Amino acid sequence: MNAPRKNSVNPKHNAPGEAIADELRPGQSVELLKELHILTREGKLNQDSRRKLKQVYHLYQFIEKLLVELTQSGAPVTLADHGAGKSYLGFIIHDLFFNAGDASRQGRIYGIETRQELVEKSQQLARRLGFANMSFLNITSAESAQVQAMPGHIDVVTALHACDTATDDAIAFGLAKRARHMVLVPCCQAEVAASLRQNKALSLSRTPLAELWRHPLHTREIGSQLTNVLRCLYLEAHGYQVTVTELVGWEHSLKNELIIARHTGQKKRSAAERLQSLLGEFGLESMLGVRFQLP
Repeated sequence: MNAPRKNSVNPKHNAPGEAIADELRPGQSVELLKELHILTREGKLNQDSRRKLKQVYHLYQFIEKLLVELTQSGAPVTLADHGAGKSYLGFIIHDLFFNAGDASRQGRIYGIETRQELVEKSQQLARRLGFANMSFLNITSAESAQVQAMPGHIDVVTALHACDTATDDAIAFGLAKRARHMVLVPCCQAEVAASLRQNKALSLSRTPLAELWRHPLHTREIGSQLTNVLRCLYLEAHGYQVTVTELVGWEHSLKNELIIARHTGQKKRSAAERLQSLLGEFGLESMLGVRFQLP
């Protein structure tokens, strides 16, 4: 059995952990959680941090299963986290999985983020904690597939609340990098809603279905729902098996939809046809070939 890491939580022996042992994973770095401002300097959790931690832990449970499966091949695993922000997810994956003292768990995490100050802070934190197998790139998700700093193949693509079309860019990245798995929690799906709003008058004259998005609130809701449905069909058309579930309870986050895609190589022509039909039904044909490039 591996000895507890320095500055890690041990339910029996770590003094700060006595108050939070039920909240944190055994062996988890207290120093990391303090640096991420999930724990206070006194080692305590506030209500906001508890919600954020629960959300990241729940997502990690899904990702951990995929990483365990991938490491069985013996090859190092690569993971790209899009819209990384402060890299909560990337750091916690590294700490709980790659930094857990298991020699078979080799890999590298790439954090992709457009805000330079967050990238620099993440780089500094990784150096300070000795997390050598983490890289942070100050680029957009759309640019990430083309840069030399990224390898030609990525095993796992994650995007936790990557805003609006950044989720679509993460999907495009995953397709370009032949990702084995994609784990997506979409956020702020505004692009389709904007197109529905722009074509509303024409749609109302053409089909009674347009009543579903006549009112502004419904436009936003239908746009969000439709965006994710189209994404799922797009992934299936490109050879992925897709599962849709909820990330955590609605009391923790309104942006709660979790899309998990596993590459099977079986491209579904029926999914491509349904995607095209939906785009036509909602007056979104202009997105075909631009946002959705079918095989």
